[in-house]
Amino acid sequence: STCACVEYYGKALESLIKQVKIMSIHGKMKHKRNKIFTEFRKLPGGILVCTDVMARGIDIPEVHWVLQYDPPSSASAFVHRCGRTARIGNMGSALVFLLPMEESYVNFLSINQKCPMQEMKLQTNVLDLLPKLKSMALADRAVFEKGMKAFVSHVQAYAKHECNLIFRIKDLDFASLARGFALLKMPKMPELKGKCFPDFTPVTVNTDSISFKDKNREKQRQKKLEEQR
Repeated sequence: STCACVEYYGKALESLIKQVKIMSIHGKMKHKRNKIFTEFRKLPGGILVCTDVMARGIDIPEVHWVLQYDPPSSASAFVHRCGRTARIGNMGSALVFLLPMEESYVNFLSINQKCPMQEMKLQTNVLDLLPKLKSMALADRAVFEKGMKAFVSHVQAYAKHECNLIFRIKDLDFASLARGFALLKMPKMPELKGKCFPDFTPVTVNTDSISFKDKNREKQRQKKLEEQR
């Protein structure tokens, strides 16, 4: 749903999935966008992590799967997203992730877009990659900060969903969501103010001590910290 989520999960997938080309694209990549799109189109296979910037008017041959982590803010966008696969007589599948409290979205799409859907059985033997993602955040401040930004932007986008009778911010399980983003601690943001999260255990490490792997960025950070002191 957001550029920050694309940046974070693109970076995560690059490290977690080997021998598969992972590319990321979003609306803030003004000049690089066409280059990335052209490169991805030429690949024999790969994964493109993207926002709705790729939801319509884009033709990539033989897209086998469209995975929608965030349900789109408008019903028509859902159909456009699905339309990136199964083009020109080819077969393809589209999947949207929904929480149990969001399942009435299926009926909404059926009525609003004449779009029938069926439930996919949960996958078994799923690997838990969250500890690895946490380790990445502890080893590099860039990953830690990307995760925090992604979480904040995801919550803010959720709050603005046009189907707010189905996607209710007050019913969102922030602790589970934070665990799913492999966060080391809960961020400070208005939506979480005054709330307690007993189901979320922050790391015992002082996150201010996490440094950037990029030596120049770390040097700049230390300089700022020194100025603040």
